[in-house]
Amino acid sequence: MPAQAYAGKECVCQLRKGICDQSCVQGMLDTPFYIACLRLSGRRCVVVGGGDVGLEKVEGLLVCDGDVVLVAPEANEELQRMATEGSIRWEQREYRREDLEATFLVIAATSETDVNIRVYEDAEERAMLVNVVDVPPLCNFILPAIFRSGPLAIAISTAGASPALAKRMRDQIAEEYGEPYARLAELLNEVRGWAKGTLATYRDRKEFFEGIVNGDPDPIELIRDGREDDVREMIEAAKETHAAPAAG
Repeated sequence: MPAQAYAGKECVCQLRKGICDQSCVQGMLDTPFYIACLRLSGRRCVVVGGGDVGLEKVEGLLVCDGDVVLVAPEANEELQRMATEGSIRWEQREYRREDLEATFLVIAATSETDVNIRVYEDAEERAMLVNVVDVPPLCNFILPAIFRSGPLAIAISTAGASPALAKRMRDQIAEEYGEPYARLAELLNEVRGWAKGTLATYRDRKEFFEGIVNGDPDPIELIRDGREDDVREMIEAAKETHAAPAAG
């Protein structure tokens, strides 16, 4: 929910103003965000809240191989199933400060303002990544709309102004960029080792890969037409061309 939508309603942020006057979000849309892709594999990630929103956040963390811990006195059926099968750990109780020990990031997905504020303040004290769903002032990072296909991931953010718009843009991007691009990324990844071991400089490697990606015929169109073998031939031809000077 955009922060502007809280104006005149009960305050849900750390300022505890009673009635929201939006003072906590002044200039929020002017704040530049540093975009990064986090490696979560094996890292402890805590989700506080066992409802449908908590489920959405848990699923997103599991896709990235995070070590997910759910903290909630109650959880929906799907989260219970995940806990039973061992996909996540479920601390079936109220949130405690110590839940954030040795934790990489935390997402609060509860409807309890006091709990959300406690999670945010406890995380900030530890200089941790924290996101309180739908409350931008209680976040030091935001979650963009993500399109995924194989190794390809495209993130769309409106700086919290309109998640609905970000999702629309994501869906449009999914129509334009999809499986062919993901498959080309996989094919190029297969020759990364060769390029690093054979081509001496960054510029050489850059020219090698850009020559394939922007080649004629277009490798994306070849994959769309089911001509993956032709793309492999393009890659082999590029290897011969770029390796020739080194061999000489």
